[in-house]
Parts: sequence; C-alpha cells; structure tokens
Amino acid sequence: MTTAPACESCGMPIETGGYCGHCTDESGQLQSFDQRFERMVAWQARRDPAATREELERQTLSYMATMPAWRDHPRVARGDG
Repeated sequence: MTTAPACESCGMPIETGGYCGHCTDESGQLQSFDQRFERMVAWQARRDPAATREELERQTLSYMATMPAWRDHPRVARGDG
C-alpha cells in the first residue's frame, strides 16, 4: 500500500500535482505567502480558539517550516510571519 501524495504547501492529501485546490489560485498557481499564511492562521484559530494571534502565528510558521513550498521562504526562516 502506497501513501497518497501530499500538498507541498499545507500537507493535505492530493491525487496529483504539487499543491491542493486550497493552496492554488484560479490558474492553478501557488497562492502568495501572505494569502496562505493568513488562511493557515485562520484555520489554526478555528482549531484553537483560545490561542492569541501571536501563538497562532508561531504555530503556523512552525508548521509551514515543515512544508517544501515554504521551508526556505525568508519569513518562515526568520520566524516572523
């Protein structure tokens, strides 16, 4: 049994390609860092509504650092979303 490929931006299982539909724009290109960061922070906030914005940003940056699409992004490397 093989493992399904994962989106290189968020880790969601995908059928083909590098990115899922949540991480791409209408032309299939990866969304900007700012778009993805804000959407991932919002997703994290729904999972942990008691967390502060600072905590959510830190958690999001930590997760993004594990994703191939973002791990070398300067803002992820600096940890300053």
